Amino acid sequence: MSKDPSLERYSRQMRFGGVMEKGQRKLLESRVTLCGCGALGTVIANSLVRAGVGFVRVVDRDFIESHNLQRQVLFDEADIAANLPKAEAAARKLRVINSGVTVEAIVTDINRTNIVELAKDVDIILDGTDNFEIRYLINDVCVKFDKPWVYGGSIGSHGQTMTIIPGQTPCLRCVFEAAPAPGEAGTCETAGVLAPIVSIIASFQVAECIKILTGQPETINRELIYVDVWENITRRIKIAPLLGKVDCPCCKHKKFEWLEGEQGSQTTSLCGRNAVQVAHRVAAKLNFDELASHLKLMGGDVSFNRFLLKFTVEEYEFTVFPDGRAIIKGTSDLDKARVLYAKYIGH
Repeated sequence: MSKDPSLERYSRQMRFGGVMEKGQRKLLESRVTLCGCGALGTVIANSLVRAGVGFVRVVDRDFIESHNLQRQVLFDEADIAANLPKAEAAARKLRVINSGVTVEAIVTDINRTNIVELAKDVDIILDGTDNFEIRYLINDVCVKFDKPWVYGGSIGSHGQTMTIIPGQTPCLRCVFEAAPAPGEAGTCETAGVLAPIVSIIASFQVAECIKILTGQPETINRELIYVDVWENITRRIKIAPLLGKVDCPCCKHKKFEWLEGEQGSQTTSLCGRNAVQVAHRVAAKLNFDELASHLKLMGGDVSFNRFLLKFTVEEYEFTVFPDGRAIIKGTSDLDKARVLYAKYIGH
């Protein structure tokens, strides 16, 4: 075992034959982008930083609410009181957990205009999101630039995960050619979510990440893993034979429809929130002082810090970010959200 004092905190991990000192040093030199820092994302980020992954970029568009605390393990009531975005609150906790790693917090909506920049300088991407649009974007960029990524999702008491290494495994579109139609899949609001399934799926994702970053891709899971903790079901669905056998538009024909803007939208109904996110193809740069003054004249109840501005008007609650993106709570109607955005924010 190494006598290097900088590695002492990882000594138990290095005793494991699959990691050892050589693997730990690789982890310390590795770079990860984590897309989403909610339920799955907070468990993933916590495990990555404790494992000593050298650079973790945490990207999330959202802010913290009380109902998050049941399963989003990096947050607490003080974060809610401080009106902190999830990425920033997570990064602050993670830096205290392990000051020897670099944690970069990016508060933004992941879309086709920024996904390449977020992905280009890392070794792997991990999925902590809650929607298929972003997953297809991740899949496009990873296939195009030959980067591994790990998909994960959970709802209710069940979840699933698969590992994608372009050219070696089927990609996401090989397995899920199209996203579920509205109403086909459950949401956090309709089905709820149990914290244990979140931890299980996220832990599978981190284990796969460690295998890849320590240079052992031959050990990865090559099946779709499905777990239901309430019904006591575990399934391993064989997907490896799909590689090269399905007429996949992404990995076979190299058509990156989500990355090129042929698929996807800029207005998103948020899972289980009775809320809609409104964003723009090109980010704005809002002056919160001016916007707050304008909103107060219109009768809004306004508060803000450098991370976000909140105001309530009519029966709607707005959370606005410096790039002009807004989450409007009180409606799930996309058209209504656009109208409200134009009325009160004006961009």
